[in-house]
Amino acid sequence: MFTPKYPPQDTAPPVNATGAPTVARHPAPVQPTPPPVAPVSNRPTVQLTPGSALALAAGGGAVVLVVGAVLVSMLLAVAITGVSIAVVGVVLRLLVKDLNNHR
Repeated sequence: MFTPKYPPQDTAPPVNATGAPTVARHPAPVQPTPPPVAPVSNRPTVQLTPGSALALAAGGGAVVLVVGAVLVSMLLAVAITGVSIAVVGVVLRLLVKDLNNHR
C-alpha cells in the first residue's frame, strides 16, 4: 500500500532517425563558475584598538555594577517593607488582644 510504484526502466539503447543505435557521447567539460563576490558595503568598518577594547570592557563592567546595585537596592527595599509590615501586624494583633482582655 505504501510502497512506491516506479515506471519500468528502458533497457533498449536510444535509436536515431535511421534506426541505428546512437553512440553515447560524453558531454563537454563544464567550466566551474566562480564563487559569488560579496557586495562592498558603504558602512565604515569598526576597528577596535587595545585602548578602545579596554574602554569598552570597562564601560560594560560599570553598567553591570550599576544595574546590579539598583536591583539589590530594590530587593532590599522590598525586604525591609515586608519586615515592617510583619512587625506592624504583630503589634496590631497584640493591641487588639490586649483591648479584648480589658473589657
